[in-house]
Amino acid sequence: MSNVATCPTCGSTSKIKETNEEITYETIQDDELIIKIDQLKKALRKCKVKAAQLEKQLEGSK
Repeated sequence: MSNVATCPTCGSTSKIKETNEEITYETIQDDELIIKIDQLKKALRKCKVKAAQLEKQLEGSK
């Protein structure tokens, strides 16, 4: 995943790229944000399922 921050010049949400100690900001479009949010939601769901399974295993082993 890329680093994301607010651009100091225009205030938009941007990807940060560092090359030769120079930081460049690339504006993220709304479509890209929607895709990234969906990816994060899917990853979070997987983590929640795994955590629930581990909790059940721990309760069963007591």
